[in-house]
Amino acid sequence: MKIISGGVCAAKGFTAGGVHCGVRKNRTKRDLAMIFSEKKASAAAVYTTNLVKGAPLTVTKNNIADGYAQAVICNSGNANTCNADGIEIAEKMCAIAAETLGISAKDVVVASTGVIGQPLSIAPFESGIPAAKAVLSTDGSDAAAEGIMTTDTVKKEIAVEFELGGKVCHIGGIAKGSGMIHPNMATMLVFITTDANIAPEMLGKALSSDIADTFNMVSVDGDTSTNDMVTVLANGMAENECICADGADFAEFMKALNTVTVYLCRCIAGDGEGATKLLECNVSGGKDVANAKTVAKSVICSSLLKAAMFGADANWGRVLCAIGYSGADVDVNKVGVTFKSPKGEITVCVNGAGVDFSEEKAKEILLEKEIEINITLGDGNACATAWGCDLTYDYVKINGDYRT
Repeated sequence: MKIISGGVCAAKGFTAGGVHCGVRKNRTKRDLAMIFSEKKASAAAVYTTNLVKGAPLTVTKNNIADGYAQAVICNSGNANTCNADGIEIAEKMCAIAAETLGISAKDVVVASTGVIGQPLSIAPFESGIPAAKAVLSTDGSDAAAEGIMTTDTVKKEIAVEFELGGKVCHIGGIAKGSGMIHPNMATMLVFITTDANIAPEMLGKALSSDIADTFNMVSVDGDTSTNDMVTVLANGMAENECICADGADFAEFMKALNTVTVYLCRCIAGDGEGATKLLECNVSGGKDVANAKTVAKSVICSSLLKAAMFGADANWGRVLCAIGYSGADVDVNKVGVTFKSPKGEITVCVNGAGVDFSEEKAKEILLEKEIEINITLGDGNACATAWGCDLTYDYVKINGDYRT
């Protein structure tokens, strides 16, 4: 398996593109993305657990209920959430895309991201969707990645090449996510494409299994979004034998999918609103996976810990505090904590108590842009990883006037 270029266009038969259609006021930024498969593809998705859901999620869920889709249309700048005519707008977006691409409206995945509760006109899409179709290309992943961005500061895309039964396959993805990022699924928009031949039910199983250890382990700010989802389309054009059951090929596909999703998780966490640092919390020695995950999530979600990381302050007591209120079954007298970055590693807690360490060395380690918080629980063999970011002044600035 190797990382390659191409994003969502790395897989055979997929094209993508992005344009400015007028949803966003800034005409220099793309606000509409399209992904298209020349063949109908197996489709699977997971959706936000927020009870308030954007209209596009309802429409997409209905459209891919049969397990298939052929195109994705997504706008940024307006979430199409809590709008009286939201379902109607989302369905019209699908209808326009279907007519433009010559496919069924039921084969369109539709998504929106941006401000909640703002009216959304269909007018921008009447010209924007045909314009997006006109720029579809095998080099269009980058433009599509831009089209789905809101407060993101960097585009997020990746692709990998792997083999199934001697056939070369590809899987790639683009993502957006910077704020309103918090487990559980979903808390971002992620679109993944692959030319692997896999049955819809197995694709759904792969995605549902994967997100438990990837996207459900990311938190930026503790707010679970209303709109977001992760979608995978698999068009089978690699011509491998269909993955219709568990086995070696399914395991290999899962490995490739996980490579893509972990990379995108790290990108999303590191690009949190106002963030200056990517935080990775690795927990080992848990009684079971559930306890290890609970600890990792609690630490990565701690506002006090996140603020300490922003200030490069090795305040390990905040790690212990987050473990203590997490609800995990943990013997705190066995807990160990180390901080690690490209500048080195330093142990700050052993058996639930502090140890002597160099504050100067700790600050040097914590001033880096990627920091590992490594926790040992001493209760078993279970492990878990969660991703997040530091909490900065800019997070408040961004969200203080996000709408206005």
